[in-house]
Amino acid sequence: MKSILGRKVGMTQVFTTAGEVIPVTVVEVLPNVVLQVKTKEKDGYEAIKVGYENKRAALVNKPDAGQFLKAQSPTKQFVRELKGDEMMKYEVGSEVKVDLFNAGEVVDVIGKTKGKGFTGVVKAYGFRKGPSAHGSGYHRGVGSLATSGRWNNRIHPGRKMPGHFGFTTKTVQNLVVISVDVENNAMLIKGPIPGANRSLVLIQSAVKAQKKPQPERILVKYEKEPAPVLEEVSPAVEEVNVPEEVVTVEGK
Repeated sequence: MKSILGRKVGMTQVFTTAGEVIPVTVVEVLPNVVLQVKTKEKDGYEAIKVGYENKRAALVNKPDAGQFLKAQSPTKQFVRELKGDEMMKYEVGSEVKVDLFNAGEVVDVIGKTKGKGFTGVVKAYGFRKGPSAHGSGYHRGVGSLATSGRWNNRIHPGRKMPGHFGFTTKTVQNLVVISVDVENNAMLIKGPIPGANRSLVLIQSAVKAQKKPQPERILVKYEKEPAPVLEEVSPAVEEVNVPEEVVTVEGK
């Protein structure tokens, strides 16, 4: 079991040499700096605490600043715990990089879904609307909140009502890693992942890993060609013989 933090960049598509078009999500995975190693003897469980993405030191309180100073690490924007047997080999101050995963591995991605703000039951849960005529006093309301004849006559937990919609933790399982770019700290994952662009995501080994092997995919590489050098930027202008003295007569 292994995991790493990253930021969702957006979606695009890549092509294989076999002519397959694969929709992928680009994830920026900067080095995760290990700040603390937790053990069963001292903390009761095994995990490592990592920091992701640098942050201005003036925006960090003193307790957190002391933790970063102890690990000899710059101040970080996000601090999370990563669990797994393979994560316990890292020491304080070391970095967990994107090459932790390889192309063809199956992963689970955890993130926060897009927040939709305060919404009604029609948008959130697909409730049926009321009559649309002008005389109707009920259009997009929640409707009856009856308790189905229960003796306590109250609203029970789980009732679908208007409220905040979105921005919940969502896990998408069994996504295939298409490519890992160590130089650019990027990872291509097949399909969509939860969250808005630039949101923080957690990539970890698949809990329900598929047994069937993934086919080897060779991506088409595009090399930037140098721009052609134009010898003549503008078309040649014909020379016009202009007399040395031009006589103008006014009034004619």
